[in-house]
Amino acid sequence: MKQMEVVGVRVEMPSNQPIVLLKETEGDRYLPIWIGAVEATAIAFAQQGVLPARPLTHDLFRDVLDALSVQLRTVNITALRDGIFFADLVFSNGVEVSARPSDSIALALRTGATIFAAEDILEEAGVAIPDEQEDEVEKFREFLDTITPEDFGRAG
Repeated sequence: MKQMEVVGVRVEMPSNQPIVLLKETEGDRYLPIWIGAVEATAIAFAQQGVLPARPLTHDLFRDVLDALSVQLRTVNITALRDGIFFADLVFSNGVEVSARPSDSIALALRTGATIFAAEDILEEAGVAIPDEQEDEVEKFREFLDTITPEDFGRAG
């Protein structure tokens, strides 16, 4: 498993489909995962430190974990089958729960859990961006600085 960091979310054109972009913490591969608008909003909110008037589902989940004295230790992106990514939530009490990567990432950002991706997923779906192309990634990061959660539709 390779440790990943969340670069951010954006909307892929022309399909208008949101993606979350992860990057290896020790490497040059990026992992784009297509996600839903609600999850994109939840990830963007967490990255930007936006506190909604009422807790979103991921905030509620974090609060329930706190109330039960259980921590989310890691998010493991474990499989890619027929274009669909799969993840596991690994908790401090040893329990593992299967979950969508988008929900898992949104929860990890709220709890400080570490995100990992299986090597075979990175080999299959990862995109290597050498240092000389880092300026393109920097342009993407600048785009992320200008986007707001509202760009993904209303958060309900």
